[in-house]
Amino acid sequence: MRAPRAALAALLFALTGVAPAPAPVDLARVLAADPAPALADYRLFTDAGARTPNTGLTPYALATPLFSDYADKARLVFVPPGTAATYTATGVLEFPVGTVLVKTFAYGARKLETRLLIRKADGWVPNTYVWNDAQDAATLKRTGARIAVSWQGRTIDYAVPNANQCKQCHLSGDAVTPIGPRARNLNVAFAYAGGRENQLAHWTRTGVLRGSPAPAQVTRTPVWDDARESLDGRARAYLDVNCAHCHSRKGFASNSGLYLDLEETDPAALGVGKRPVAAGRGSGGHQFAIAPGDAAASILVHRMASTEPGVMMPQFGRTVPHAEGVALIRDWIAKLPPG
Repeated sequence: MRAPRAALAALLFALTGVAPAPAPVDLARVLAADPAPALADYRLFTDAGARTPNTGLTPYALATPLFSDYADKARLVFVPPGTAATYTATGVLEFPVGTVLVKTFAYGARKLETRLLIRKADGWVPNTYVWNDAQDAATLKRTGARIAVSWQGRTIDYAVPNANQCKQCHLSGDAVTPIGPRARNLNVAFAYAGGRENQLAHWTRTGVLRGSPAPAQVTRTPVWDDARESLDGRARAYLDVNCAHCHSRKGFASNSGLYLDLEETDPAALGVGKRPVAAGRGSGGHQFAIAPGDAAASILVHRMASTEPGVMMPQFGRTVPHAEGVALIRDWIAKLPPG
């Protein structure tokens, strides 16, 4: 009878004093038709608490990230050995089959959930794993969950999305796709263990990405909370990341006629002077998505500041308003020239 791997590893360490290399990411499990019941089954991390990523995982961050009830997020990408993502000038990068995008949501040291977006042979599949109180295991949760959180003076009824909500936010046309990892949103420096380096340059140098121009030649998403950048750029970046995955020409809310992606150039499509397709209670009695020069009369601000189901936007991914984000959009609309 074969001894368990852990027992063999302990025996080897006792005999030699050298710890064996951890088992690699389980690619067969990654590509399996059914999701693993536990996050640990994929071997994306080398420890039970998911503090140490396995070999082949690269940490990353976004220039402007999605707001999620003030949660901290730790992002990782895994591409199978011998493969690489391919640069695209617009849209998300083209990732190979077997890619795993890993995002852990936490408040300080307390992890709540880890979401995986896995590139299977027939497309992307999202799965969510919720952490236990001991913080040493995360199990598959497809029906969503509510978790009470008290953090930095805030009380949050944190919402773990169900499988349908995950798919709805990640829908582009008929396909599920990633949202954040676009070249322009990765075109910022990251503090790696070996020092700060532009992410596109680092991914290219380490073989995670191929075909990318030099970072200086790639469009960059503005950083929404960097006051050194233009107000227009910061506001547009915020709407792009927080709203455009639904409010785009291929998104779930395409029938609204409101398109908030950073590449959109038509002011009416961006909501400036645009009346809603269906004026219900979500409009708050206002006439225009964006009333230039008048944030208080803009439906966009009204819905961003709301927590009422059926009114609040985004409708998933948050339970409290993002005060700083709402203030940014208010300021931007107030400075738009009327007319």
